[in-house]
Amino acid sequence: MRWSTYLDDDGVARPAVWEADRLHPVPGDTSLLELIADDRTADAADAARREPGVDPAGVRLLAPIPRPPSIRDFMAFEEHVVTASAAIGLTVDPLWYSQPVFYFTNPASLLGPHDDVPVPPGSEALDYELEIAAVIGREGSDLTPEAAVDAIAGYVLFCDWSARDLQGAEMRLNLGPAKGKDFRSSCGPWMLTPDELDGAAAMSASVNGKPCSAGTLDALYWSFGQMIAYASRGTRVLPGDLIGSGTVGTGCLLELSRVHGAEAYPWLQPGDRVHLDADGLGAIDAAVVPGPAVVPLRQGSSS
Repeated sequence: MRWSTYLDDDGVARPAVWEADRLHPVPGDTSLLELIADDRTADAADAARREPGVDPAGVRLLAPIPRPPSIRDFMAFEEHVVTASAAIGLTVDPLWYSQPVFYFTNPASLLGPHDDVPVPPGSEALDYELEIAAVIGREGSDLTPEAAVDAIAGYVLFCDWSARDLQGAEMRLNLGPAKGKDFRSSCGPWMLTPDELDGAAAMSASVNGKPCSAGTLDALYWSFGQMIAYASRGTRVLPGDLIGSGTVGTGCLLELSRVHGAEAYPWLQPGDRVHLDADGLGAIDAAVVPGPAVVPLRQGSSS
């Protein structure tokens, strides 16, 4: 089953289920997050299918859950960890093989699958990251990996847009990526229920029609069950939380430029179009556009 959220003619976000190539909105005033939290998706889908279908080409698709409670993004594909570490002059810390690792990113900056992506202020090294994220369907704490899998409501295609120059500068101060990451993420076009996801789903990316990235979901070193169990340790995961896989191997320009050269794989610029897709999860197709200028923090300062 595929679930989306779109803006109707009145500007209201409506959850809808897909039937063939049409969107069928859930009647009443609700959200996909509420349906998941209340375990009402099956009944809501039955009711939605009785509603007239909507042409998805005529509406704006939002992220399936436009404002998730939190977004934890892991780094669970070994190929990406090895190559991206080498690209910035590091080796993989052995600890990565003993426990998964994640950072929190910004739920308020989550975009839909076709929304434009502004270049963040001050960046000249914009990158995409090709990922899949799990959507938590049930609250839980200190979960086992097996229980964590049972808590998944579905999966979405996810892009963690990254300002590599801002990220590299900030992380010299021994904190997380912060402004290198929190300006935008993209998600959608739909949430696919777990029973329909291919565990070896092919993932790919192109820029301006040029094929760039290719990988498969079964290359994960840490499973979603393990990631979610770790995320819930000593705290709780909530319905609607997104748990990102991290970048699939070859799934960003940082890796590709390291292997093939920066001239072959330059950073993204305004006017570029990025297309990401994964089997069963649809596609993110986004245009890069100019962003705002840096607002100085001190007089005479560029930062």
